[in-house]
Amino acid sequence: MSFTLLVVFAVVAAIFVGINIGGSSTGVAFGPSVGSKLVSKTGAAGLMTVFALLGGWTLGRNVIATMGGKIVPSSEFTMMASVIILFFIGLSLLISNLSGVPASTSMTAVGAIAGLGVATETIRWSVMGKIMSWWLVAPAVAFLAGGLIGRYLYTHLDEKFKIDKSDGKMFEFRFSPVPIKLVDGTSRGEFVSSVLVIVIACYMAFSAGASNVANAVAPLVSSPTTPVTMNMGILLAVGAMSIGGFTIARKTLDTVGEGITDMPLLAALIVSTVSASIITILSKMGIPASLAISATMCITGLGWGRASRTVKVKDAIQGEAPPMKTAALKSDENSKKIGEESEDDIPDKQLFDPDIIHHVVTFWILTPVISAVCSYSVFQGLQYVGVM
Repeated sequence: MSFTLLVVFAVVAAIFVGINIGGSSTGVAFGPSVGSKLVSKTGAAGLMTVFALLGGWTLGRNVIATMGGKIVPSSEFTMMASVIILFFIGLSLLISNLSGVPASTSMTAVGAIAGLGVATETIRWSVMGKIMSWWLVAPAVAFLAGGLIGRYLYTHLDEKFKIDKSDGKMFEFRFSPVPIKLVDGTSRGEFVSSVLVIVIACYMAFSAGASNVANAVAPLVSSPTTPVTMNMGILLAVGAMSIGGFTIARKTLDTVGEGITDMPLLAALIVSTVSASIITILSKMGIPASLAISATMCITGLGWGRASRTVKVKDAIQGEAPPMKTAALKSDENSKKIGEESEDDIPDKQLFDPDIIHHVVTFWILTPVISAVCSYSVFQGLQYVGVM
């Protein structure tokens, strides 16, 4: 197979991966905004493009450097190896979409690269150990942050910063020194909180771009024979993510937007802020990690922390464990002090089934393992027949 044809295959594979990343990331980032009718689907895709480019152009370079030369030397990324790795990333996205369980693209990509490194005996285990340790720490931090906020802050935030939206337009533009005027019936609090929803969505888009551009193009731009530069690769990845945002994300936005009716908007904002902050910090460090896993663990921690208000710390030490009731995120009319609430004060309708969370987390763990094993097998086979 000619070098030119391999480059074409690699570019097509990178675009496929980017489109799928854009479709899922846009829904995760802008679901609350679209669900509360603050931003249109087209507007969400446009904002996703801008802020994903900003994240990819700045912090995304660090993640590309890690995946493209620190786990295994960049010299190992021949164009054929890049095509194979991108194929495994794209395959994992396809399988996860068909199964309805979102796979961690970052973890799958790292697994495929690790398979190459083990097969060629060039893997740097110190780097892999650092990455994997953060894969354990990040979800734990997300759960802990959610738990602390849920237990000590959530009810107070819910009382002071209820985010309700009135019907119709909130503001109108005009040609004057103050270009925005609130329409009748719109409070300043509603306007400020609504702007906050959009700002946090853009923050999530930034973190998604910083973390995910590497998944689409790191193998391609790191190959010593590639004609694709770092800047070209980032633009290619974000362009593909934008296509996904304007197309397949529309269905994702419907799904996430409808789900916001079950999860209060305040809870969604807390989860978005915590998970995006974790991924932004890890991207700055050059660590590829999963935004979806951090978000899921923060949701779980937030619900558990809110439910734990029925039990004081001293009682918990004595063995009185709080119930795991995720519907605790529903607002209550009269908040009480920790230990004074009873289970009757917490709604019993489940926002999500803990068994489903167990299934999703298990799938996230298995996906990179399967990716690594399959990648190793393929590269070992290619070495055996003398192709590599």
